[in-house]
Amino acid sequence: MRIACVVGARPNFVKIKPVVDELEARGVDVDLIHTGQHYDALMSDVFFRDLGLRAPDHFLGAGSGTHAEQTARVMIALEQRFAEQLPNIVVVVGDVNSTLAAAIVGAKAGTFVAHVEAGLRSRDWRMPEEINRVAVDRLSDFLLAPSEDAVENLRLEGYRPDQIHLVGNVMVDSLLAARSRTEERPILADLGLRKGSFGLVTLHRPENVDRPEVLAGLLDVLRDLARELPLVLPAHPRLAAMLADAELGSILVIEPQGYLDFVALEASARVVLTDSGGVQEETTILGVPCLTLRESTERPVTVTEGTNTVVGRDPQRIAQAFAEALSGATVPRRPAMWDGHAAERIAEVLVAADPHRPRPTG
Repeated sequence: MRIACVVGARPNFVKIKPVVDELEARGVDVDLIHTGQHYDALMSDVFFRDLGLRAPDHFLGAGSGTHAEQTARVMIALEQRFAEQLPNIVVVVGDVNSTLAAAIVGAKAGTFVAHVEAGLRSRDWRMPEEINRVAVDRLSDFLLAPSEDAVENLRLEGYRPDQIHLVGNVMVDSLLAARSRTEERPILADLGLRKGSFGLVTLHRPENVDRPEVLAGLLDVLRDLARELPLVLPAHPRLAAMLADAELGSILVIEPQGYLDFVALEASARVVLTDSGGVQEETTILGVPCLTLRESTERPVTVTEGTNTVVGRDPQRIAQAFAEALSGATVPRRPAMWDGHAAERIAEVLVAADPHRPRPTG
């Protein structure tokens, strides 16, 4: 059996590492394809190094651009790659443009498509990621769901029971495997921080950072909160440029961090404010209060069974939730099957598949 694992962005790298390891341990010929959606050293190379993820077999060099440009470049390059050697299964991860591109090309080439993180739904069609999630699930033969709510979403949408597999959250596999190494990192000392003495902020969603009036409103709130607790903001160069002339008060803007250093900051923060889905999951496992600066989440299990609170962008809601997060201890709660063994269950599903059977027609 030959399986192509297609990745393109930072969250993909974290999720694919344990899957590649498990498949190769079972004798599968894995073709690791990096689309190049994230190509900057701080967005890509450092993650491969920190995770211990082997070098990709192919780098497609898709680069940045509009959604259409980026998706099209990945599709063209993948179509050429699959014409040379078509895998039995194409594994795609998450909800980025590379994920959608690989699912389309794999489905049209007639091979099986497996979606890691299937069934997540925010029901916010303003998010490009939501469109990608729904489209990728529709194209996939194996729907590898991280949680029961994701399974229920897929059932309600009419997918066949034999397509749906509850496997757990593979991001947790990487987090638990790396946890001891994150505790050894000197990042706190380098920044002059102590555990519990700061809050951590991440912003990257277009709806938060690409509209100047929205970003300005969030910075006003964050600047007020930083008077109570200093905030650290790792910022992509594009966001950092937008912050260059802003009055930041006690907000410390730093460059993007590698995986190990970022988890070290997460684990030591008193509270995390974010618009990232992956951070919602990681803080749940780490037991750190998380305030999600969006009106919805595709990971509601982090609210019902974790440490996450969806606060949107309303200053009063954010300030109240921030005060509550600082006032009491947060107890880690781990959703079912977020146990560090998701990749094993994924590998079991894929290895058991018959690569020679025809794809279902419905």
